[in-house]
Amino acid sequence: MAFRASPTSHNPNNDFEVSQPPTDGVSSLSFSPRANLLVATSWDNQVRCWDVQQNGQAIPKASQTHQAPVLCSAWHGDGSKIFSGGCDNQAKMWDLHSNQQQQVAAHDAPIRRMAYISELNMLVTGGWDRTLRYWDLRSPNAVHVHQLPERCYALSLNFPLLVVGTAERHIEIFNLQTAPQQVYKKLVSPLKYQTRCITAFPNRTGYLVGSIEGRVAVHHVEDPSDPKANFTFKCHRGDGNHIYSVNDITFHPTYGTFATVGSDGAYNFWDKDTKQRLKAMQAASQPIPCCCFNGDGSILAYAVSYDWSRGSSEHNPNTSQNYIMLHAVQENEVKSKPRKK
Repeated sequence: MAFRASPTSHNPNNDFEVSQPPTDGVSSLSFSPRANLLVATSWDNQVRCWDVQQNGQAIPKASQTHQAPVLCSAWHGDGSKIFSGGCDNQAKMWDLHSNQQQQVAAHDAPIRRMAYISELNMLVTGGWDRTLRYWDLRSPNAVHVHQLPERCYALSLNFPLLVVGTAERHIEIFNLQTAPQQVYKKLVSPLKYQTRCITAFPNRTGYLVGSIEGRVAVHHVEDPSDPKANFTFKCHRGDGNHIYSVNDITFHPTYGTFATVGSDGAYNFWDKDTKQRLKAMQAASQPIPCCCFNGDGSILAYAVSYDWSRGSSEHNPNTSQNYIMLHAVQENEVKSKPRKK
């Protein structure tokens, strides 16, 4: 895929711009596991879907509405349905074939994260009511409710590994194959500041944690034999004392390298195994709150929109636009290379 646009302050890397983006902050992006269908959730209460073409053009397909801002989404394993949750305390299922939406889950506070567990045919949701809930979509009641130590801020699934991060830097790890209702391990984040995102390794031996203090931790589920296997590194930092939040992390589906996005408006590609940055991209004029690769890793979708990381004083409604960009991934950006001596 080779598409380019002319550079602008929100698009310094000449990436392709998605048409008809959300009218308020973008909270999550997710590609279908079966096609180049991209879903975005946003603070304008909408769930939108685009069909991304080979030339990079994204055709608006359809949309659905919640009663309050939407914070997260997840795809059914077969790509036929989209789950979404947010500040109306509900999770909804959108059937793309019938274009019908129905409620499938509820919390006592906003739903911040979710994932569909294909192997168990269940939806798992994490909320600000300090609970993790498992749902059989045929039943209106949760199959199991797990009490979290604090509000759910981050969640990542790579079956059987489920990792959940909460307020106050708690992390809980679950093995969904052997004991989905029991915590396999509890720990405090290796990072000193608030957790913003968690992403499980492709091989399920560990996970990445991103924090508000421009830092990522590489951490393993089991204590590694090499004491240097668990480490942290700085990223998304500007000149001087400018430190920005790491808002999202996504692994490349082929190479096992990963991208981070931050409130500095930049996205970068990294290799945890050789402990190096593969490519640094130019920063946009606004933060990047979320990102995701498509199924074959040829596209990195990311949003450019204000994330309120600097409060209301930094928000200008006249200039604060919302964008969704598509980056045509080059092999030399994501393929591991020998570390420079």
